[in-house]
Amino acid sequence: MDVFTIVIWVITTGLLVFSFGKDKGKTKDVLKKASFMGRGMALSIFAVILVIGIILAILPPEQIAAFIGKQNVLVATIVAAAFGTVTLIPAFIAFPLIGILAGAGVGVMPSVAFLTTLTMVGIVTFPLEKKEFGKKFAITRNALSFIFAIIIALIMGVIL
Repeated sequence: MDVFTIVIWVITTGLLVFSFGKDKGKTKDVLKKASFMGRGMALSIFAVILVIGIILAILPPEQIAAFIGKQNVLVATIVAAAFGTVTLIPAFIAFPLIGILAGAGVGVMPSVAFLTTLTMVGIVTFPLEKKEFGKKFAITRNALSFIFAIIIALIMGVIL
């Protein structure tokens, strides 16, 4: 473990002990709720990891890199961005996935475009966003996020 992780664990443990000292009943209730939420999230996380594993087994990163490598960089970037908009993968799974694809030879611009749209644009979550914030806001936010994701990918392609 690195120093940062150790510090986080020490602080968390210290705050948990402090919370137990202040109100044991509330702390137990909160830990029960957190455990329940964690179990619910764990099932979703494992499902996403399983699906990604199956996809990468069927379509190895090298094949994805070869396909993307045959495309014009701008076209590959836009396609990767479009794929990212309709994919719902948690960021902590997306980063290692991008690392695998980059290691297999996928270019920086398509990788960044996929990652930024994955985290900034939400076609899958659009109905909820529309319901909560309104149609105009949801469309504007998603469109601007897509445009900025392409711009970020282009800038990263130049920098790296």
